[in-house]
Amino acid sequence: MKIADLICVPGLPGYMIKDQAAIRAGRATKNGIDLEGEPITPGFRRILQPSEMVSVMLVLADGQVGHGDCTEVIFSGAAGRDPVFIAATHRPLLEGPVRERLVGRDADDFRSLAEEIDKLVIDGARLHTAVRYGVSQALLHAAALSRHETMAETVAGVYGSDVSETLIPLLGMCPTDQPQLAEKMMLKGIEALPHANFISAGDLGPDGSVLLDYAGWLSKRIGELAAAESRPKIHLDVYGGIGALFDMDIDAMTDFIAALADRARPSDLLLETPIMADSREAQIAAFDDLRQRLAAAGVAVTLVADEWCNTLDDVRAFADAGCVDMIQVKTPDMGGLTNSIEALLYCRGKGVGAYCGGSANETDQSARISAHVALACRADLLMVKPGQGVDEGLLILRNEMARTLALIGR
Repeated sequence: MKIADLICVPGLPGYMIKDQAAIRAGRATKNGIDLEGEPITPGFRRILQPSEMVSVMLVLADGQVGHGDCTEVIFSGAAGRDPVFIAATHRPLLEGPVRERLVGRDADDFRSLAEEIDKLVIDGARLHTAVRYGVSQALLHAAALSRHETMAETVAGVYGSDVSETLIPLLGMCPTDQPQLAEKMMLKGIEALPHANFISAGDLGPDGSVLLDYAGWLSKRIGELAAAESRPKIHLDVYGGIGALFDMDIDAMTDFIAALADRARPSDLLLETPIMADSREAQIAAFDDLRQRLAAAGVAVTLVADEWCNTLDDVRAFADAGCVDMIQVKTPDMGGLTNSIEALLYCRGKGVGAYCGGSANETDQSARISAHVALACRADLLMVKPGQGVDEGLLILRNEMARTLALIGR
């Protein structure tokens, strides 16, 4: 079925964006929800600011509409990511060159069209990752509508994968200073929690005491609130804070992570970005060293890569190196969905954990589409999004997966 038109409209993402560099440099002073201080990363007017989004609608010849949302991650511009997404800058590209390339094309051909847009160069530059992400969502949705099937089936048919027969385990996320949200996850049976937001070494407390106490509290409350037969894993993202706290001393970091895993017991510990280097190569080398030290010490922890793992090439490099146990495929950072799909399938093929991630800053539509991608690629985890309120993202993803599997079953 032909694409008859492309329409854009500004919309509202699920959260905000933060200048990670300014926070890690100690420039941010908390005042309620605000982070006061001078930003460092180009494009930021303030350290914490509202983000922007453009919704892309592809009108098909029969009047059906496939749509996707152009949105970015919370820490825009950090660790090699594209700069802050400004809707007014990118909307003319969507309504001009992108529209011209897509109108009149066959909506069934999701992969070719998405890859074409993902590689499109205008005035010497590729489109912003947020633009490529949103357009590819719309193309997948339009292809599924044209084929009269679920988006999970479209992905599986195009890539030769098998749709999962069960719901993908969910990873919930919430701010560290809102413990009632973590408790809500426990009660509602989320499989991994709470991500949290230990963004700088200072957040971890003296000698990491705040992080240790938090892991211990999580373990205690899980025992009190979660169903006995489904104890969730504890997932903590520390944005390189452990490496910064111990000045990249691998022995000291190994001892600390061992203590952290002990506090988390009997829950399994997933630790995301314990170290943050200055480049992809340095990050891989540091992860490899840490993983070997942890294994030699008999520390049971799942190391998860995120920072410096933003593209399909990055995911392949981390997976090939075998330096981590799991990789977050952060869908907005990957650009076109074809990259996320290939990255998840590549991780599976390499025996590395495949975690379909993303950002609280996404939308209801990008979350739903991520659920279909996770099902089609049999991801090990799917991040709860959008927002950080738990309920909304949880119901969107779990209900979307349940409906999809019921339809496929029929």
